[in-house]
Amino acid sequence: MDENHLGEFLRARRAGLRPGDVGMVSHGTRRVAGLRREEVAVLGGVNADYYTRLEQGRERNPSPQVLDALARALRLDTDARAHLFRLARSTPGEEELSVHTAASVSPALRQLLDGYPHTPAFVLSRTLDLLAVNALAEALFTPFDPADNLARMTFLDPAGRHFYTDWEQVAQATVANLRQAAGFDPDSPPLRRLVAGLTERSPDFTRLWNAHGVRGKTQDAKNLRHPEVGPLALTYQAFDVRDAPGQQLVIYHAEPGSPSAHALGLLGSLHATGRRPELDQW
Repeated sequence: MDENHLGEFLRARRAGLRPGDVGMVSHGTRRVAGLRREEVAVLGGVNADYYTRLEQGRERNPSPQVLDALARALRLDTDARAHLFRLARSTPGEEELSVHTAASVSPALRQLLDGYPHTPAFVLSRTLDLLAVNALAEALFTPFDPADNLARMTFLDPAGRHFYTDWEQVAQATVANLRQAAGFDPDSPPLRRLVAGLTERSPDFTRLWNAHGVRGKTQDAKNLRHPEVGPLALTYQAFDVRDAPGQQLVIYHAEPGSPSAHALGLLGSLHATGRRPELDQW
C-alpha cells in the first residue's frame, strides 16, 4: 500500500500548532485543532493549493527550498526537520544508503561493551531492539520479562511504569525515537510489526504515535527505580556505530561517589555472586 507518510507528518505537526504559537491572529470558528492549511502556506510562502496537494499525497516531490520553508513555518526543531527531509526523500546522503539496521553486533563491539564493567552499556537498533548488553545492563533490566525492546518494555511490560520514575517523559522520548526510525524506512516490516502491536495494546502509545513527535537519542538524564537497589539517577550518552548504520551504543553513567554509583556497584555485585534479594520493593 502506498502510504502518505509525508502528508501524515505535515497534518500532525500542523494540528499541534495554534495561531498564537506562530504570531497569527485567529479568525472565525475553527472546526479542527491547529493551524489551517492556508495559514501554513502563508507562513511558508508557498501556494495554498500546492501545500494541500502535499498533505493529500498528490504531490510527492517538494524541493529542498519548500521543505526548508515548511520546517520554519511548522516550527520544527533539528530532529523534526531532518525527519521531514527524509520522508520527502530529498536528501540522499550517506545515511540514506543503508536504512536497515544490522541485526548482529560485531565481536569487537561486544568486547567494547564488556570493557565497561562498572556502568550499564548496550547496543540498540533503530527500532529500539536490545541487540547486545553487558553484564551490568543485563542486571539493570532484570525487572523486564523479556528485556528485548525498549518500546515494548516501556508500554507493554507492567514493570515499565515502576522502573521509569518519569514514565511519561520516557514514553514520549521512546515514541519520538521510533518516529525518527520511520523516517529512514517508513515501510520497514519490523517497524510496522512493532507499531501495530503497540497500537493494538497501548492507548498511550497510540496517542503519542499520532502526535508525530521526532527525536534522536543523544544524551539525557534517566531516573530509574530498581527493585533490588532502589533509586538510580543516571545520565546516558548514545553513539552511532559507524560500521553498522542504524546501531547505537548507549552508555549509562552515575556521578562518581554518588548513591547511584554505589547502587550500581551493589547491583553488579549481587548479580556477579548470584545473591539476589526478593523483588519486593515495587
